[in-house]
Amino acid sequence: MTTAIAPSQRFIRTRHVARKERQQSLAKWLFFSMTVAMIIPLVAIVAFLLWKAAPSLDWQFIVDVPKRGMREGGIWPAFTGTLYLVVISLAVSAPIGVLAAIYLNEYAKDNWLNRLINLAVINLAGVPSIVHALFGLGAFVYAAKLGYSILAASLTLAIMTLPVIIASTREALSSVPRSFREACWNVGATRWQTIRSIVLPNSISGILTGVILQVSRAAGETAPVMFTGAVFFKAVEKGTLFSYGLNDQCMALSMHLYTVSTQVPNVKESIPFATAVVLLATVLLVNVSAIGLRVWLRNRKKW
Repeated sequence: MTTAIAPSQRFIRTRHVARKERQQSLAKWLFFSMTVAMIIPLVAIVAFLLWKAAPSLDWQFIVDVPKRGMREGGIWPAFTGTLYLVVISLAVSAPIGVLAAIYLNEYAKDNWLNRLINLAVINLAGVPSIVHALFGLGAFVYAAKLGYSILAASLTLAIMTLPVIIASTREALSSVPRSFREACWNVGATRWQTIRSIVLPNSISGILTGVILQVSRAAGETAPVMFTGAVFFKAVEKGTLFSYGLNDQCMALSMHLYTVSTQVPNVKESIPFATAVVLLATVLLVNVSAIGLRVWLRNRKKW
């Protein structure tokens, strides 16, 4: 006669199960501690910057011009110069990068030449910025005769950030299922019609990732703009947004931060920290805007 087992005793927590649960809990807390270890230094750095920048950080500091040899005043010329450099470089690199990625992912055949191009794009993404600065100096300032100007500096930044945009755009295009393309081809759509109507709308959120990285890197680079178009000081009108021309040299926040931190004696202690906070806030604001747009576009996906 078989003894009936009570329902509460059918599933017993064995030693093996207990060991697996302990390992799972240990892994979870280990990963959590690694995450906290990354976040705490970031929060500490931002808090330190805000604390040091507090005496100078206000709206007047942003819209005012440097005074008394940059020992006092604001950062308006450097702030607008950074906006010029980022916007122009983005206007050049984003269309070229996206179109190049579309060709490499959708049209190019798998042969040695295209594999070589892909390898070159990946390697260019890791080239130090000082090398791009020397290339921009030779190619745009001297060879193209653009001189030291916003245009030369922006083109240098565009060349520097182009590989990132190409790589991220290719990744976004590849994430669109091939079945989407085949369904369009089966109903008579051309390759370009498929790319324009199906592939690009479903990959735009990933493409924006490359743009976000481009903006962050372009705004924070010093060497490329120092060699090609940035200047130590430029007199502009207070609060004037259109204070530079394409052929003018400009101030930039990254170079201005370096200048007031190392080259200007007796500068007010809070000014370099306030400049760093404004640069960081500018990059974060652009990134948050792009991320918000990316999330909105991603939520519109039907798959």
